[in-house]
Amino acid sequence: MAKAKVLVVDDSLTMRALVAGMLEKDKDIQVVGLADGADEARQMCIDLKPTVMTLDVEMPGMSGLEYLAEIMEKNPMPVVMFSTLTAKGAESSIEALRLGALDCYPKPTRATPDEVQAAIGKLAKTVKDAPKRFAALHDGTAKAAKPASTAPFKWNGKLVAIGCDVASTKPLFDLLAGWPADGPPVIVIQHMRPELADGMIAKLSDAIAPKVVEATEGLKLEQGMVVFARPGPTHVYVDQWPGGTIRLLDKPPFAGQRPSISLMLATLAKTAADQTIGVMLAGGEDGGQGAAALRSARGYAVAPAEDGSDQLEMGRGMAVQPIKLGDIAPTVLDMCRG
Repeated sequence: MAKAKVLVVDDSLTMRALVAGMLEKDKDIQVVGLADGADEARQMCIDLKPTVMTLDVEMPGMSGLEYLAEIMEKNPMPVVMFSTLTAKGAESSIEALRLGALDCYPKPTRATPDEVQAAIGKLAKTVKDAPKRFAALHDGTAKAAKPASTAPFKWNGKLVAIGCDVASTKPLFDLLAGWPADGPPVIVIQHMRPELADGMIAKLSDAIAPKVVEATEGLKLEQGMVVFARPGPTHVYVDQWPGGTIRLLDKPPFAGQRPSISLMLATLAKTAADQTIGVMLAGGEDGGQGAAALRSARGYAVAPAEDGSDQLEMGRGMAVQPIKLGDIAPTVLDMCRG
């Protein structure tokens, strides 16, 4: 595997040195440059051709968010953000993820050996996986979403369940951007740090037409609703369909996650297989088993290809066909239209 070539961008000399030192502890990562802001980073991108960038959210002059938006518009590349642990920082983190950043890590506060060591593994794995993950989530087919239609949506009763991770925040926003206000009900399980959940719910509420609500015990699923499952406390499933309600299950994590995407999809395979469309925007251990269970039960599921390629596949039973990221929303909406 080729080394990840990283450009570290931060206005703090101390933080640049700390992040570079953390990353260089991994033999598969090469820090090719350190930049103090957007102006220096632009030239370094031309000269050094990094494959990954780490970027501070809050910087004087052009902010990290402004520079990130410029990168994603003019020369898209994998970017991992750093932010302070404040309410404003959490809001900025969600905006960075919506713009296309793969993750947003809190800045080390004291930079003690234990704190740095705890951050190394997670950060290094994100950086090493960044090029492949970015390619899978930015296939070049997604166009600016059309505004949600104001015409009444004739719903045929199907339910949509979406599983994603923090890196697939932008594809999630892109998928739901044109969702009609009275569209089919959607359940979203997104693996992310719990402190980002409130910001994610607020940002989704501002950005999309349907009503965004948190998954709570006994919540009745209705047309025009996007239900967001908060990370951490419980698993989430639907007790029956049609006329189903959200149920919370206090059980240990599955595949290291709670709520588990696989558990949600597997329960839907039993209660509503022919009325469920599962959409997996993230690969990984959690989710694959659930998507397979849903397909086997003759429900539809969109998931990353099993051969490890960047292609997504839509399948039902034994029939599988490729599908592009930009085609997921219109395809699913057509399948849910009466």
